[in-house]
Amino acid sequence: MTEPVWGPVHRDIVDLLADHPADVPAVVDHLTKLQDILVRLPPLEDSCPLADFNRLYLTITSSVLDGLYDDRFVDPAFLSRLDVEFAARYFDAMRMWTDSSPGTPKAWSCLFERMRGPDARPLPSAAAGVNAHINFDLPFALVTTFDHLESEPVDGSDQHHDYLEINKIFADKIPGLRRGYLERWQLLIDMLNGDIDDWYQGELVEYTRDVAWRNAQKIWRCRHDPDARECERTRLDDNAAALGRLLLSPLGAFLQ
Repeated sequence: MTEPVWGPVHRDIVDLLADHPADVPAVVDHLTKLQDILVRLPPLEDSCPLADFNRLYLTITSSVLDGLYDDRFVDPAFLSRLDVEFAARYFDAMRMWTDSSPGTPKAWSCLFERMRGPDARPLPSAAAGVNAHINFDLPFALVTTFDHLESEPVDGSDQHHDYLEINKIFADKIPGLRRGYLERWQLLIDMLNGDIDDWYQGELVEYTRDVAWRNAQKIWRCRHDPDARECERTRLDDNAAALGRLLLSPLGAFLQ
């Protein structure tokens, strides 16, 4: 008999994914419960590659929720909807992987495949998850959000302003998150490098999210053309998967 995809925590994950979060507090709750499950997944358990990403995602999403409570955003309805649509794509990818669906995005499969080993270092695992979520999921989440709100992705709009505001959350959280993934010898090198690694990671996130916005604008223009949209989906999935495999490779781990 074939062992379930998620091993002894398979039932817990299936039950969690059966629910679809409808607002940001529910997304945070889902990510929190998922984290508690993933760190119990053998054989890697606490060093589970997906848990390494999920921890980062939970931290950023919790900060977005705090920003919504503090009236940080110009258009909170947009940010809230985007957060829900964005998370839905992550959970959908997990559902497809759980069902052994051939439709599972390749961008996510390269990380899901590491659940049973070989072990991957925490930082490359988190980076591979961020890559799949921003480079592949985010453009489509933006398009779905704008379509739902009957708006469109326009540079300089209130929505674009709020979108860029998330970069500041990343910049604030990246230093602590990144150091939390490092081993002692890496922390020593990090200390010697000063703030350069934090600056570089912040610039990389800002650039990557800007590319995702541009890709969303491109998809928006062809959203009523199924063939063109599928072509974009395949292109972004292939590119994100190639980068994900690199990040998880020994070379990628060394470069990080």
